[in-house]
Amino acid sequence: MTETSESNATQEFWEEFYRDRDQVWSGNPNPLLVREVADLTPGTALDLGCGEGGDAIWLAGHGWRVTAVDVSATALRRAAGHAQDAGVGDRIVWAEHDLAQSFPDGSFDLVTAQFFHSPVAQADERTDVLRRAAAAVSPGGVLLIAGHAGWPSFVHEHDAPFDVHFPTIPEVIDGLGLDTTAWQVETTDEVQREVTGPDGQSGHRADTVVRIRRLR
Repeated sequence: MTETSESNATQEFWEEFYRDRDQVWSGNPNPLLVREVADLTPGTALDLGCGEGGDAIWLAGHGWRVTAVDVSATALRRAAGHAQDAGVGDRIVWAEHDLAQSFPDGSFDLVTAQFFHSPVAQADERTDVLRRAAAAVSPGGVLLIAGHAGWPSFVHEHDAPFDVHFPTIPEVIDGLGLDTTAWQVETTDEVQREVTGPDGQSGHRADTVVRIRRLR
């Protein structure tokens, strides 16, 4: 498969994902983002895989100037509308990118990738994108990565809806290949949260969060 066809397949998958429903996400910011950003001084932020804009809108409402990126034009249109409704539309730039193929220009005080998992990602695609994310962090800025540590407790591996590897915290950090004299790891945490399945099942799911500061 060529790069162009891979990009088209990615875009088609996520376009269908969002077009199938009028609203996919709650509109609330990811709790781990809120927890980890609360003590940071607002500046410029890059939100990778922004979806319908919950994180970007929260960041803008707390003083950040945000570049929010997604591969789905449908998701970006919805997000822009939500931002206007929230009164922060002038603080967010919406940008359509397949991050495996193109990446926003510039450097940022905060680069955030929240639950950046894809059933159509190619091998090592996530790691490659996160390395580019690290390169976009300004000196003194923060790279924030949150992800799932596994499927919910009521999903058995043989019943999983798609095949994906959920990286451990050491795998995330090692995959970035950072110069340890230029970066400081500030947060490595795994948290459990209660979740409800599509058929009303109660369970829990583990998530990981890594916050790393660029020193120079």
